[in-house]
Amino acid sequence: MDLPAALLSADVQGVVFALAALGLLALARKLPWRELAGGVHLNLLLGFAVCLTLIWSMKAGVKPGLNLHLLGAMAATLALGPWKAIAALALALCGITLNGALEWGDWPANFVLMVLVPVSVASGLHRLIERLLPAHFFIFIFVTGFAGSALTAIAQGLTASSVLALSGAYSADFLWSDYLPFFLLLGFSEGWISGAIITLMVVYRPEWVSAFDDRRYLLDK
Repeated sequence: MDLPAALLSADVQGVVFALAALGLLALARKLPWRELAGGVHLNLLLGFAVCLTLIWSMKAGVKPGLNLHLLGAMAATLALGPWKAIAALALALCGITLNGALEWGDWPANFVLMVLVPVSVASGLHRLIERLLPAHFFIFIFVTGFAGSALTAIAQGLTASSVLALSGAYSADFLWSDYLPFFLLLGFSEGWISGAIITLMVVYRPEWVSAFDDRRYLLDK
């Protein structure tokens, strides 16, 4: 979404700065640093970060702070796990900031809205689907990979729009009528692209998808 922090009220800025600080502290504690010492895990994380930097650089804008682009949060979460996904998306956010799309002062708000929120939603959806639905390959691909990616993008749009409305940057009526409908289209695209990426990874490199377990999804099916 590439949100300028100036659009947020002082109170909301204080909240998102605090959440960003807590998120970074938790990331520093929870990130599996020993795994990243191995080449495969680190290369996969950096590969996601580079690809997401490129994807986030391609965007369409409605008004200042109302940019639209693919997220890739569900694909990163399924492949890397939630904490490494947060690290990959945070690096991508640093990449577009270095490219000049954001000021460093905007980084905390975007870290919360573009990284913490979508990865948390993606991780929560994955756990909920695992709990409620049978462990089947096609459920993992189509429900978690495709539908989950779409729902994650839509949830991120709803959260960001709510923050903008609470800050008084834009009216709720404007956001509801002229901005949020685009997230339905974005969610459709997100679902197909992220779902396709996860499908290809599961077929050709299942060991790269941390959420996929052959014994759970394929054995005796």
